[in-house]
Amino acid sequence: SSGINAEWPLRPGGKTAAKVAAESGVLYENIQKLMKGEKLSGSYNGYTSCPLTVGDNKLVLAEFGYDGAILETFPFNQANPMWLTYFLKKEVMPPLYWHGLIKGTWRGPGVFRKLAHLGTV
Repeated sequence: SSGINAEWPLRPGGKTAAKVAAESGVLYENIQKLMKGEKLSGSYNGYTSCPLTVGDNKLVLAEFGYDGAILETFPFNQANPMWLTYFLKKEVMPPLYWHGLIKGTWRGPGVFRKLAHLGTV
């Protein structure tokens, strides 16, 4: 037996560091609960991110989940090419991935998304 439940919804996912970070947060939460004998409650929403450079120092930061659900981190329309999102991709995200994701301390933008949207997401 493969150990995979046939009822489990097999869904495609991106092959991005953003996906790994978001999914690792769910895994971490579930492992902590498992070790305490608690019910597992974390679930992965399919989050992935595609930074699309569309011009000189401009980027569209496409963030979405399963079924194309838009999961923007910031409280502005990320479909508009911006210098700010280019700066984030170039200067902020690499240290997050290399010093956070690799060390297991960066678990995706979920917390920042909630803060940026005042807890409405």
